[in-house]
Amino acid sequence: MRIGVLTGGGDVPGLNSVIKSVVYRSTAVGNEVLGIRKGWEGLTHVRPGPAPDPVYILPLDRENTRTIDRVGGTMLHTSRTNPKRMREERLPDHLTPRDRERLKQPDGTYDLTPVVVANLQRLGIDRLVVIGGDDTISFARVLADQRYPLVAIPKTMDNDVQGTEYCVGFSTAVTRAKELVDRQRTTLASHERIGIFRIFGRDAGFSALHTAYVTSGRCLIPEAPFDLDHLIDVLVEDKRSNPSRYAFVIAAEGAKWTGLALGEVGEPDAYGHRKKQDVGDALSDQIRGRAGEDVIVSQLTYDLRSGDPDAFDQMVATTFANIAVDLLDAGVTGQMVAVQRGTYTHTGLPDPRLGARKVDVERQYDLDRFRPRYTARLGYSLFLEGTPRD
Repeated sequence: MRIGVLTGGGDVPGLNSVIKSVVYRSTAVGNEVLGIRKGWEGLTHVRPGPAPDPVYILPLDRENTRTIDRVGGTMLHTSRTNPKRMREERLPDHLTPRDRERLKQPDGTYDLTPVVVANLQRLGIDRLVVIGGDDTISFARVLADQRYPLVAIPKTMDNDVQGTEYCVGFSTAVTRAKELVDRQRTTLASHERIGIFRIFGRDAGFSALHTAYVTSGRCLIPEAPFDLDHLIDVLVEDKRSNPSRYAFVIAAEGAKWTGLALGEVGEPDAYGHRKKQDVGDALSDQIRGRAGEDVIVSQLTYDLRSGDPDAFDQMVATTFANIAVDLLDAGVTGQMVAVQRGTYTHTGLPDPRLGARKVDVERQYDLDRFRPRYTARLGYSLFLEGTPRD
């Protein structure tokens, strides 16, 4: 078989480990691998012709992937491209006026799904490995619904893809966040400040929750709007009772307090998402104004997604890739590799209508103390998920 592989959406550590392992496992069983560059854009913008378009198509083998797992990012590059709803200014310039008219939708966007399918067929790609988060995988489901054979591998620092307890990139993000929080304790203590660490997590609080778990910190998550006055009281008491006279809280970017609706800023991306207003700055102003405390805000964002993966992410990435190729080799498609109840498995592609997977507030979060729940973990998944085994 000829297997295609692409990475879409934001980059995370571990993507190159997936790519390398897809190549190594595929070639071991006699398959050929084509890398599709720049995510779904590679299958909407690739130019027709007798030879592969080097801008978007890169043949992969053991030689050109041998060392890529030692660094972060993705050798195939990535983009936020939604072939199902593409704006006119993003269309490939090789589309004819007749093609544009045929693909145009009532809302003014363009559905390039037929272009993607035609390009996959023209490139002779028999199976596809899609590495991405919920947005990238949502278009994989569109192709699967048209019976195109593929397997998805979930990746996102937010760890919020439906159907799996773990996504590539999550462990490294939490590891980096812990390092940064611990490093900045000295500055907070030296100046006797309250620290706010803003972290990724637009719709789900897994990154904030797990970072708080390993730093013994407070955290704020999108799933649980908090009482602002109570939070300030808790942080001020933390600072007063701490011999070093500092306190801190880890805030997911989508966190909000009761009665507040933080707005969104900037242009929407290809999937309609706009950036949230900065909850760190907003919360900082409130703490200064209500409690008179000195506050420092630290943005734990792109530092968490850059650089090489930690050992756990590299292990999961390698395993996910091998499972994906084994599934394709066995003729099992339309699936996503996953971890459920702490065990490797595969499951159906997530339904985009379900949205992001959410923290189970009742089981995982103490709303009164703004902390993860540490007790009664016996029988639960390694990732604090679900209900305990019998």
